Amino acid sequence: MIFLANRIAGIETGPLNQSLRVSIYVCRLILLALTTFAPAQSPSDALALEQQGRFADAAQAWRAVTQQNPKDAGAFASLGVDLARQQKYAEATQAYTRALVLNPKLPGIQLNLGLAEFKQGHFDAAIVPLSKALTGDPQNSQARTLLGMSYYGAHRFADAVKLLRLATDADPANSQLRQMLAQSCLSAKQYHCALEQFKIILQQNPDSAAGHILLGEALDGLQKTPEAIAEFQAAAKIAPREPDVHFGLGYLYWKSKQYDEAKKAFEVELALDPTHALALAYLGDIALKNSEVENAGTLLEKSLQHKNDLRIAYFDLGAVRMAQKDYPAALKALKRAVELDPTQPDAHYRLGRVYRALGKTAEAEAEFVATKSLHQKADAAVVLERAVPQPTAH
Repeated sequence: MIFLANRIAGIETGPLNQSLRVSIYVCRLILLALTTFAPAQSPSDALALEQQGRFADAAQAWRAVTQQNPKDAGAFASLGVDLARQQKYAEATQAYTRALVLNPKLPGIQLNLGLAEFKQGHFDAAIVPLSKALTGDPQNSQARTLLGMSYYGAHRFADAVKLLRLATDADPANSQLRQMLAQSCLSAKQYHCALEQFKIILQQNPDSAAGHILLGEALDGLQKTPEAIAEFQAAAKIAPREPDVHFGLGYLYWKSKQYDEAKKAFEVELALDPTHALALAYLGDIALKNSEVENAGTLLEKSLQHKNDLRIAYFDLGAVRMAQKDYPAALKALKRAVELDPTQPDAHYRLGRVYRALGKTAEAEAEFVATKSLHQKADAAVVLERAVPQPTAH
């Protein structure tokens, strides 16, 4: 038959003789018969292929079953499983979704769909089916852990903390889960929670530079700056070339007004990464505080060449240009500082002074009014914070 097919394929034009016409007709009848009487695929065929580990063939068999019975939810679900086994998660998602349309109560389908979305990095999309899976089976540890990790991936850190804490309690030796929980606590500004978890991480691995850094961040969030400095010093000793470790240490020195120590740390960071925009910006701020106006301007301009959304750089550059009496340049820099964070009163105040120097009285008055209003809001927030009982470490 192959020989005959080749002969047919080679004919381009011209009448066919009678013998060849008959041969073609017979060939077509045979092919039609083979198609017509080919055995249909059944679920048992697909299951047998799965038992042999032939998941691609099993997926083809399940696909054939779905074509024969487009309303078979179980077949679509099984197709999704075999596609997922081949890491074809996008196709698996489509199969699971079709199964859910046909039978929303099909056991395990929500968990499988959530897992397929999670495997693709679609964390927001994974949350809905995983939530439903956990609601249907509150004791399902896999659904709980996956949902917690999906919340983490979706940057919903407060939600992640609740579930990852349960997952970590159930599996205390899982360092990756604990690290994820600790970072979620830190990002959600639940500093006592972060402190607790990072201490456990460092007990398990005292030489973890990342652990010391993150513990330092948690301590800084609790306004325990000296303790935070000690953690960053430990991290810098363990991993002196770790990106940002010297900047973090410098920032904590800067925050505690230890400007000479801060300058040294920022310079170490710049020796490792000359394009580190924040280190340049804070060095510029220190230069400005030391009345090194020209040097400050150079450092601040350089920082903005590498990162053009640094509020501190624009704010300080406005002060530099004011000192140089370049008011149009100061106006431009301070407007950008206000644009980046309109809630800070200091830039509004400086902007008002620039407007006044330019003789724009109405604009200056508007900025001074904004300054006063923002200060009043900040004072009210402090009073409210002091009135609310603060959590204690545990």
